[in-house]
Amino acid sequence: MDNKKLPEVWQRGPVAGVPALLQPVAHALLQANEEIGALMKDFPDSLLYETPAGQASPAFHLQHLTGVLDRLFTYARGEVLNEQQLNFLSQEGKLAQIPYTAMALADAFSTQLDKAVEQLRNTDDATLTDFRGVGRAQIPSTVIGLLVHAAEHTMRHTGQLLVTVKVLQAGL
Repeated sequence: MDNKKLPEVWQRGPVAGVPALLQPVAHALLQANEEIGALMKDFPDSLLYETPAGQASPAFHLQHLTGVLDRLFTYARGEVLNEQQLNFLSQEGKLAQIPYTAMALADAFSTQLDKAVEQLRNTDDATLTDFRGVGRAQIPSTVIGLLVHAAEHTMRHTGQLLVTVKVLQAGL
């Protein structure tokens, strides 16, 4: 690839195999993945668990991005969370015995994102308004509601991660 900056993902056309109504979800998720990969490429691992001004650490945002994408797409399939997912949720942002690297966390998100895009490709658009219960309380949603929220939530945390990383890199 040359040094030209690519247009944003949504400006590059449809994502192959993703139903038309789910294109904005795929575009947002793929955009987040590109931004996170570039942002974390040279980020020092020593700053991963820093919490500037008491805000969430980069490690939390990266783990949460991965976990929430997995959880919301699980609910969209009409499934309940398993023990592994619940354990992952309880560990988001906590320092592991062997601390993560920035790229390991970015790669984990990218892997989860690939699974999400594949699920979008396999989502029958006739099911988009089907009811889905969320969590133990079975909060009512729909397939499309969960998928759109996954994209929105991903972009929200991507923005928060960007600001947190920039603040930490500036030494503020």
